[in-house]
Order: sequence, then structure tokens, then C-alpha cells
Amino acid sequence: MNPLIALAATLLERAFGYPQALMPVVSHPVVWMGAAIGWADHRFNRSEWLPGSRRLAGIAVVLVLGLGSLAIATAISVLLANLPFGWIVEAILASTLIAQTHLARSVSAVATALSGSLQAGRKAVSSIVGRDTADLDEDGVVRGALESLAENTSDGVVAPVIYLALFGLPGIVLYKLVNTADSMIGHKSPRHLEFGWAAARLDDVLNFVPARLTALLFAAAARLLRLNNAAQVWAAARRDAPAHRSPNAGWPEAAMAEALGLSLGGPRNYAGKRNNLPFMGAGRTMLDVTDIAPALSLYGAVLNLMTAGLALVVVLWMAFTWVPATSL
Repeated sequence: MNPLIALAATLLERAFGYPQALMPVVSHPVVWMGAAIGWADHRFNRSEWLPGSRRLAGIAVVLVLGLGSLAIATAISVLLANLPFGWIVEAILASTLIAQTHLARSVSAVATALSGSLQAGRKAVSSIVGRDTADLDEDGVVRGALESLAENTSDGVVAPVIYLALFGLPGIVLYKLVNTADSMIGHKSPRHLEFGWAAARLDDVLNFVPARLTALLFAAAARLLRLNNAAQVWAAARRDAPAHRSPNAGWPEAAMAEALGLSLGGPRNYAGKRNNLPFMGAGRTMLDVTDIAPALSLYGAVLNLMTAGLALVVVLWMAFTWVPATSL
């Protein structure tokens, strides 16, 4: 029933999001994962250890936390499978690990804040990007918001839904654990270059297919909204994505950029250091706050296409697994 659970979880999260009233009470599952990863980073990432030892420690941490989260999720899934309508409860639990609503709200908040003042826009975008934001101009704030929207469409929405549809609650929990670990320790900083190696590489593997599928969804959404030719969007993703420093992030970023007729990427600062990153897309290079609304519309079309695809999978699954009752 995994495809049905994935469809139900997707619809529930898009309709309601994560109840904010629960945050002060139980926080959020990703926060729990982050706390475990942060503790492990503090406890086992020792600066006095040799690089090889730090890499082995990082491998062990990802393995132990991954297997632990997988065991917990599997136990819950097995328990719910034996309960009436347990699949609905599993869908509710899984919906907390899909970020459709949160992502849209976060990017929309950047547009609202930036419409008020540049300083407010910088503060809003700082919650969804890792780059330095103190000196960003309007173009830089919008660029950061759209790049986060593109990348997180894959990491926060499409990929979790794929692993939920394929492997149920254990699949989405394991994916989110690895993805959270990558965001926290999968950096090429002196502290995390070795310790975060396993998290970064495993995240690359898990996102290989979802990133490219997301680019295809952006291409289809561009055609659906009559923004651009789907083949042109896909060709731009194939052309520009390999130049990105990430093996996966460039695919949705380049596809979104081309769909909107923009150019994303380019130079930015991290921790005061200039990073001259390549541009994605061949469109307009100067962005402003009015570019956020079309990007959110494109994102909404991607969600609709993904949901429709899931619904089709469910219909086909039910058609091939339903066995009519026979009279005795």
C-alpha cells in the first residue's frame, strides 16, 4: 500500500502542513534527527584525530543513526499494518517529512519581507539559505530564494515522496535522516570534510534519480503553464547541471531557471569567502521581487503534476492487485 500511503501523505501535507501548535510540544521529526546528528558530531568528530579516523567515525555515525531510524520506522510500520486503517496513521506520520507547504510559505515570506524592505528580505532569506546574506542586494535575495525553492523541490518534496512510495515509512525516514545529516555535516569545511564524507556521498546517491525527475517535472510544468518549451528546459538542465558543484542540485536549479527565463547560480559568499559558482540557465541575470510569484506558480504546477503521477500509480497498482471475489 506504499503508493496509496504516499498519495494520502502528499495530499494531507499540502492541505494542512505541519501543525504549528505541535512545535512547542513535540517539535518536529527533522529536529529530532538534527539533535541526534548534532550530538554525534560533537561527540565523535574530534579535531585531534587523524583524517582517516574522522572519516571512519563519520561512516559509523551515519550507519548507526541510519540503521536506528530504519529500525524504529520499520517497527512502527509493522505495528500499523496490523491495525484497522493503520495505513492512514502511517500517511499522517509520513506527511510530517514532506515539505511542500513549508517550502512555499518560506519562499513567499521572502517576497513579503522584501516588499517591505531590503533588510527584512535579507533576514527572511537567511532562514532558507546557507550563504552570507548581510550584504545581499534585491537580486541576491531573490536569487537565494529561488535557488532554495528549486533545490528543495527535489530534496524536500520529490525525493521524500519517491522513497515513501517505494519503501513506505522506513524509506522516507531513512532518506530524511541522510538528507539532514548532509545539510548539517556534509560540508567541505576543515571540520566536516572527512567526518561528513559518508553523509554527503550517500545523499548524492539517494538524490541522483529524484533530482533529474524534478528537472523533468519543471520542464513539464513550464509547458503546462506555457512559460517555455519542455524540451528546451530539459536541454538546459542537461547542459548546465554538470557544471554545478553538486552532482544533483544543478538539475532542478537549471530547469527552473530556464522555465522562468532567468539565470540562477553565480558568485556568492560563504563565511566571508567568495565562491564563483557557474550560472544555471541562459535567461535574465538581474532578478527582483516580482520574479518570486511566477516561481511559486511553477512550483505549484510541479506539485500538481507529481500528485497526478502518484494518483495514476495508485490506480494502476489497484488495477493490477485487485482480485475480484469469486462465487463458491
